[in-house]
Amino acid sequence: MEIFQALRKDHEKQRLLMKILVETSGDTETRRAYFSELKEQLSQHAVAEERHFYSPLMESDKTIEDSRHGIAEHHEIDELVEKLDNTEMSSSAWLHHMKSLQDLVLHHLDEEESEFFQHANKVLSHKQQDQLANDYQKEMQQA
Repeated sequence: MEIFQALRKDHEKQRLLMKILVETSGDTETRRAYFSELKEQLSQHAVAEERHFYSPLMESDKTIEDSRHGIAEHHEIDELVEKLDNTEMSSSAWLHHMKSLQDLVLHHLDEEESEFFQHANKVLSHKQQDQLANDYQKEMQQA
């Protein structure tokens, strides 16, 4: 498996969790469980992705800007998650913030998959892509 496939697999989990969350309402056990899972998934993914995808790409002039941009978006995502944590789940503001998070994360994932991956494919050898995928998956399993 190459790094792109490993990342896409987790991107799909994130998309599904957000889709479910924006369809929930109120301060329910279900909403809390899905939100907790989303937070964990986003956090673990960001750390592992920065370490095993963005970091190696920082070494190339061709992909350093993509890497910086992706890491900056991770910080924006973290800030929105924190805002959600500090908002009552039963309030309409929580759903508004959740939809903002969904928009930001979907933008980030789409940008990675439609642009960054193509740039990275030109910089990383197949062997590097396989090794990065192994390292990424190992870290995600340990988390």
